[in-house]
Amino acid sequence: MNNLEKRLTLLQEGIDDTWAKLNLDEKFARLAHLQEESAKPELWNDLARAKSVNTELKKLESELSTWQILKSQANDLHELIELSAEDLAEEIEAQLTAHEGTYAELKKSLRFTDPLDQKDAIIRITAGAGGTEAMDWAGILERMYLRFFEKHGYEVELIERSTGEEAGIKTAVYEVYGPEMYGHLKSEHGVHRLVRLSPFNADNLRQTSFSLVEVLPILDSEDDLKIDEKDLRIDTYHAGGHGGQSVNTTNSAIRITHLPTNTVVAIQNERSQLQNREKAMEILRGKLLKMQQDQQAESINQLRAGESASWGQQIRNYVMQPYKLVKDTRTKYEETDVDSVLDGKIDNFIDAYLESLVGSNN
Repeated sequence: MNNLEKRLTLLQEGIDDTWAKLNLDEKFARLAHLQEESAKPELWNDLARAKSVNTELKKLESELSTWQILKSQANDLHELIELSAEDLAEEIEAQLTAHEGTYAELKKSLRFTDPLDQKDAIIRITAGAGGTEAMDWAGILERMYLRFFEKHGYEVELIERSTGEEAGIKTAVYEVYGPEMYGHLKSEHGVHRLVRLSPFNADNLRQTSFSLVEVLPILDSEDDLKIDEKDLRIDTYHAGGHGGQSVNTTNSAIRITHLPTNTVVAIQNERSQLQNREKAMEILRGKLLKMQQDQQAESINQLRAGESASWGQQIRNYVMQPYKLVKDTRTKYEETDVDSVLDGKIDNFIDAYLESLVGSNN
């Protein structure tokens, strides 16, 4: 029974923690107010208001009843365990396992509340300043993500890749397809920092390198993100191979500049100019939408903290010297097995980030 009691305690603590994050006490108070208002006959004198009240009422009832039932069931199990009824241990364990499963599913549903979370994703890795060191680091990150995609069976399509002169990559762009793909990968958007002994320095000095990872949703044509053609400057040029040599004789490469934001997207990997234009527009739509989200988030941060958010700081540090540690600066989650992380084991970092988002919009 001791093991069951520990499991139940963890479940109840988890429920209470999520309850607080979701402000459920405030929502119950709101529900009571709406129930009182909906019972008044004069509400129906204003049909628009009546419809609004009933819509919100049904939404709250659906959300709150599930959590209320789960909390009540956990409390009932606690009373059974306190009775020390050994003959009921098997039944208690079965119920506890079911409640743990319900809680896990509820938590999972809270992670992907943004409609964009269901979209497939574009991931772009770009080496920072620092020459070969930075390009090698970008290549290591590329391998990390490809290993992660492979382990999960996600479909991956290479859009563009530019290799470094000595090692690694200058940039690489992939489209990734899978359930809640953007919802999972958005945790990786930002600057990634590596500290290690340089393999490219004769003195084997400690070196710090940076790479930028951009994660964008792949938007369907029906998504409401209108881009005015007059806001675009479209340039065509010969696609270049390694070292800058021309790989074809047609102007198939495309560079699109969104003039109001000075956002530039260039693609030269596809066979035709039309295909490159379609891919460039796809990435541009994702970039502009991400910019809108970042501006909204910055406004919220200003309201909450009274200061502007710093977008230039790294989101994750990978330290290989003088000690080994990977630490996310947003969630504070960390692991010491750097090699395992760089081999694609980033699930725990993604989970910690998604967990930190639960209730953040309340």
